[in-house]
Amino acid sequence: MAILQTWRDLAYGEGLNDKERENLWTGYFTIEKGIYEQILSNPTQVITGTVKELAEKYNTEILIMTGFLDGINESLKGYENPIDTMEEDTEVRIEIDPEKLYYNMVEAKANWLYELPQWDSILTQERRKELYKEQKASGTVRKPKKVGRNDPCPCGSGKKYKKCCGKNA
Repeated sequence: MAILQTWRDLAYGEGLNDKERENLWTGYFTIEKGIYEQILSNPTQVITGTVKELAEKYNTEILIMTGFLDGINESLKGYENPIDTMEEDTEVRIEIDPEKLYYNMVEAKANWLYELPQWDSILTQERRKELYKEQKASGTVRKPKKVGRNDPCPCGSGKKYKKCCGKNA
């Protein structure tokens, strides 16, 4: 079984009680924050190595590093690591796309990450506000204005809706 499935079973599965799961995630978020502080301190650096080597580099367990790689995978420049089939000796690469990463952190509601001081030297305050608003707007569902029977038909025929497209509705 790939280590990602082991991580997901542990983090989301039935193996832990509520308190144990809470402790797991609290510890994970602390480690995750520390890794991001290091990565964002040098955002143009391309980090490579096996999953095991990266776990050692960031002083964490292989399963925690797997969870981290799963979380950052959609925020990388132009590629994704093979996380579904990843094992501890799989070569991985971390080259972040700062805007994608910031956007995804906002989407995940991870304010402890998107409020890190390292962002000040990576993205301007204005750009961060734009990305924040863009992400928040992406989740907003807007109903289209309902066409009334006597309104002009939206197809552009010039007829009233009830005499055109609304006839069969």
